[in-house]
Amino acid sequence: MADSAKPRVPETLLKRRKQNEEQRKKRAQAAAALQKKRGAKQEMIFKKAESYVKEYKLAEQDEIRLARQARKKGNYYVPGQAKLALVIRTKGINKVAPQPRKIMQLLRLRQINNASFVRLNHATLQMLRVADPYITWGYPNLKTVRELVYKRGYGRVGVPKKRVALTDNDIVETELGAKGIICMEDLIHEIFTVGPNFKQANSFLWTFKLNTPNGGWRKKMNHFVDGGDFGNRGEQDQRPCQENDVTAMK
Repeated sequence: MADSAKPRVPETLLKRRKQNEEQRKKRAQAAAALQKKRGAKQEMIFKKAESYVKEYKLAEQDEIRLARQARKKGNYYVPGQAKLALVIRTKGINKVAPQPRKIMQLLRLRQINNASFVRLNHATLQMLRVADPYITWGYPNLKTVRELVYKRGYGRVGVPKKRVALTDNDIVETELGAKGIICMEDLIHEIFTVGPNFKQANSFLWTFKLNTPNGGWRKKMNHFVDGGDFGNRGEQDQRPCQENDVTAMK
């Protein structure tokens, strides 16, 4: 009698419970698959980063070995020409001639203290010489490239392009995955080694917005070799890149 007096559960409620249970299982399976995929991807990124570190070390060791061999034989070792430059605008918009102004627009240096990477070839070297009085530039090392990308890196994402901070590898993969660049280390490697997809990688990076050096510029009207600021610094007077130091190339 007591059993027959119990209310029956409506059929619609039973169906809803069954649907909810199936959805929970699907979500759990999808989450597990996503977690597995992310783990595999993270492991692949770590392996690629390790391979890049080995590549950088081997290149550095080769330079040291060749220099020692040349010194042992009484010769001089001349390293290869630099392929990458970091260019920083040092002057504003006042009294800028049309040709240097156009060159700085092509280099995406539209404001003072803007910085960008440039592939060095005959054409870009001629452009840098014309715009020399308004810029300072040099050859960045790996530490400078890595710190600029990680600390001050922004990407051009979406249509129209928006300035988005590079806080996740997914941002890089979404924009450059078709070129085989899926993480920050891939992006840094492509920029530093001036790889085959340098143009796409460099275009993806938003122009770096830097601060004035500590203590200000020394003398903007003089060339670097004369104790001033503008022109090619090469690998001289290079200091670790800081958040408020735009003179650091190395």
